[in-house]
Amino acid sequence: MRMFFAIVFAALIVPVTAYAELSGTIRVIDGDTFDVAGTRIRLFGIDAPESDQTCISDDGRLWDCGAWVNTQVAAKFEGRKVVCEPVDTDRYGRTVARCYVNRRDVAGDIVEAGLAFAYRRYSADYAPDERRAARRNTGLHASRVQSPEQFRKARTTAAPVSAAPQGGCRIKGNISGTGVRIYHAPGQRDYDRTRIRADKGERWFCSGAEARAAGWRAAKR
Repeated sequence: MRMFFAIVFAALIVPVTAYAELSGTIRVIDGDTFDVAGTRIRLFGIDAPESDQTCISDDGRLWDCGAWVNTQVAAKFEGRKVVCEPVDTDRYGRTVARCYVNRRDVAGDIVEAGLAFAYRRYSADYAPDERRAARRNTGLHASRVQSPEQFRKARTTAAPVSAAPQGGCRIKGNISGTGVRIYHAPGQRDYDRTRIRADKGERWFCSGAEARAAGWRAAKR
């Protein structure tokens, strides 16, 4: 009888996917995305401005808040030792994780510094950190900022991606959030995910030489 109940109990147990803890040195990709030990990490529960996102200051000036956030996060965390606890995988194949530097929650520190927002669609864990930053007008809270999610939706709706021209011109001339002109060739790491937006001045090239002559430099990877 004991054996029977043991078998039944085992059959009722739902297997849970286990994620291995990650540790290593941080390489900052943007305000909420790191590379750690060769793994692309998307910080759980927060959303930072896109690299090419702009904000409006109190005096009406348009400024590159997305690029600024990237710089600030890099200054705080680039090269530091981190331990990450994966919780999921997102639709882009990135590992969604909680990460800790000296046992401090990295995402919480970023939000409290006014460099990102609580991503309430997925979690309200960092809403208190966001409220504290807002009360102090810290970082992004000192400007008028569109939520990163709204910015992404508006960008997708308003600016269709430019299709590759005829004739085999497959080199992608991309412009970063800080205005750096970089071209990507087929087979390079970021080629497939790079989208060309003609409204930003981005364009296609037929060769690396053509891109360099136009002022673009080659991507490092």
